[in-house]
Amino acid sequence: MGSDSHYQIPTIDLSTSSAKLARGTEKWFSLCKRVREACENYGFFELVYDKIPLELSAESFSVTREFFSLPLETKKQDVNPKSFHGYYGQHPVAPLYESFAIEDASNYESLTSFTEKMWPDGHDQFLNTVIGMVNKLDELHEMIEMMILDSYGLGENQDSIMACETKLRVSRYGLPPSGEYVNGLNAHTDKQLTAILCDDQVSGLEFETKDKSQWIKLSLPPSSFVFIVGDSLMAWSNGRMHSAKHRVMMCGEKERYSLGVFAIPVEGTIIKAPKELVDEEHPQLFKDFEYMDFTKYSTSEEAMAAAESAMHIWSFAGISS
Repeated sequence: MGSDSHYQIPTIDLSTSSAKLARGTEKWFSLCKRVREACENYGFFELVYDKIPLELSAESFSVTREFFSLPLETKKQDVNPKSFHGYYGQHPVAPLYESFAIEDASNYESLTSFTEKMWPDGHDQFLNTVIGMVNKLDELHEMIEMMILDSYGLGENQDSIMACETKLRVSRYGLPPSGEYVNGLNAHTDKQLTAILCDDQVSGLEFETKDKSQWIKLSLPPSSFVFIVGDSLMAWSNGRMHSAKHRVMMCGEKERYSLGVFAIPVEGTIIKAPKELVDEEHPQLFKDFEYMDFTKYSTSEEAMAAAESAMHIWSFAGISS
């Protein structure tokens, strides 16, 4: 069961009201250092950010609930051959969980196509609310990416972190049996570069500590988000950053909804550590690899057999010492 101990989760305030976050200032580099340390020592952190209005977040969850109330046959029209893309639900290993994912979600045409597939007559409120939320989260992601580059002294090399597109995933976790504490989503690490998540104030997200000693429950206030390091960013950083294992556990009498944007390396991207992050003290830990090859491997039988810790990246691209 998740721990309620006083484990200090990093909280980083990027609110415009707290300080001007002009790049190159002393405040900027101080925050860059904190972001880097959180990514290296924890693999995630709570992010306070006030440029996304609470009204926009609330409206995003309102239209999300409307989507999940559609008939099952309508939701199943969202089909994608890629694993865990499109609609996912009604699965015996995660019976409480259903979600949908939209590729290139910051692209208006892509989101319009999805909306018209779900609502043939269109749904302007859904379209405009979601594109507004995704664009705000994209801005936040770009800021954190620049902080990571600056924290390693790579800020002038804009190509150091691979080009990405945005995948939106919105999830629903149904009610568990009364009085029970049950799995909503299995423990896993994200394969992508990064994720930024928020929820509807119903807790359930838990992270495993880096030393694997305990699971920590995370409860976010309305103005906060959680930033998560994915396997691809860990490989890019030559193992300096920690890809955090996380899960969702459900209890109580409320459904849970969450929304997340994932930075997905574009097709054909080769993930490799910058030469500045490889030295005698930090020898190369991963082979260069193509992102899509890794995602295909991660859902293969070979990966499942090798996944003692759900860290498929090590069995796929790790260099033996």
